[in-house]
Amino acid sequence: MNLNYFSKTLKGYRVVFLCLFLFSLLFTFCTDKTQLWKLKTTEQVASEYIANNPDQFSEFDKLMNLTGLEPLLSIRGPFTIMLPTNTAMLAYYKLKNVNSLTDFDAKTLQNLIRNHIITNQIATGDIGLGALRDTNAIGDYLVTEFQGSDIILNKTSKIIKRDIPIANGLIQVIDRVIDPLTKDVYSTIAADPSFKIFSDGLSLTGIKDTLMLISFKFGATTARTRFTLLAVADTTYQRYGINSVDDLITWTGATKTDNLKFINNPFYRYMEYHCLNGSYFLSDLTTSIYPILSHDNNVSFTIDTDYKINYNSKTKKYTAFNVPASNVPAKNGAVHTIADILPVTDPEPAVIIMETTDFFDMKQGDYFGKFYMKFGDGVHSFAKIHWVGDFMQYYYKPIQPENMHYDCLNMYGWWSLSVTFPKVMKGKYTMSIFQPGWTDVTNCICYLDGVKTPYTYLGAKGGTGGNGGLQKMADVNFKTTEEHTVTLVDISYGGIWWDYVRFDPVK
Repeated sequence: MNLNYFSKTLKGYRVVFLCLFLFSLLFTFCTDKTQLWKLKTTEQVASEYIANNPDQFSEFDKLMNLTGLEPLLSIRGPFTIMLPTNTAMLAYYKLKNVNSLTDFDAKTLQNLIRNHIITNQIATGDIGLGALRDTNAIGDYLVTEFQGSDIILNKTSKIIKRDIPIANGLIQVIDRVIDPLTKDVYSTIAADPSFKIFSDGLSLTGIKDTLMLISFKFGATTARTRFTLLAVADTTYQRYGINSVDDLITWTGATKTDNLKFINNPFYRYMEYHCLNGSYFLSDLTTSIYPILSHDNNVSFTIDTDYKINYNSKTKKYTAFNVPASNVPAKNGAVHTIADILPVTDPEPAVIIMETTDFFDMKQGDYFGKFYMKFGDGVHSFAKIHWVGDFMQYYYKPIQPENMHYDCLNMYGWWSLSVTFPKVMKGKYTMSIFQPGWTDVTNCICYLDGVKTPYTYLGAKGGTGGNGGLQKMADVNFKTTEEHTVTLVDISYGGIWWDYVRFDPVK
């Protein structure tokens, strides 16, 4: 980030240093793509618009000033502010049994205002069924759905005035305050008596302990957890004669005297099969397979005329979502209600794409999805990424859309780069590597689990007529579901911009 640029941009404002400090606090948990936003002098900035409409937004104006965010919202962007009216704010005070904003403590006020700020510009035309593409300023996703032509946020708040342009973003006026999320995915489902059998199962297996974890210390920072539950309602179980968790234990082939917390216990396996790593709202799902908590099995999603779970291409059968009862937000993920019992199965083979940057420890850096970052220690920097060379760079450039999510791993010179990817389902695949077809991409050889593959990756700089892109590296037959390490080593001086590895099933 160029601080000289900031100094020039903010020159003339007496609150320069205060704003920079507030900016660092506000965006500690944000995952958006940071942009520099030039103020449009013909329009008011967010703080001005709010302050100049006291008949509608005087309460939010007070919140802005009490939290010290007014200077920041006067200068930097882009923002999207989900702006509650005075009527909405007063109704919120009544709901919380307080008389005014001054009855809340400072932390509550900070969470309340940041819950309504997204650090990117999001127009209503960009909103679909699922969740906003960017988190808000406390790191939570706002869920989106439709009632007729109305857009509803987090199941409660309706956008009543859309896409108001301001100099540093957009304002969406809402009719109800968005209450900050506090419950984890387990507590969310356990609080609903309609899911007693399912929540009892999560408790007996001990999986609830994982699902209740919202954050934890990770080095010098605090990391957020993300999960997705595919929850089964009691009424669905009752169609199968299952009226209690004891009945469900018997249905899975386990007994009450078994160790239900043992990962290979059939009841544990069944409950875990409904718990995915990562938070996936309906807008996030693509036709692909997604790993369960232990990563040793997957759930398949097919997105076409419906949201289909474990679609069988021969029978055409699948488990559907109960869409109105899905997309429930929690502090650490998403809860969906599914329309059938969803037994444990090995899904049909599907294309698997694994990004080189999609690793937990890499995602904890404040550079991720925002800036370049260079790393010198090829042994200890990351758990699953290792290299030999001068440095390895996290490469991020949103104006170059060739890379998935605009990022990749980059090295230059003479190098080798190894990535150990998550478990791949057993089966036969064609393994390919993708790099963008840039002129500095050079030739390299590939090793899979230490064994050289029969194909050479040809880049434009290698001088052999290659130009990058998706290239086949090996035909593989994985006998078990496990992790695999892919290593690329250059054979001519040049660069690597490694985006992902792809496994295409061989039928």
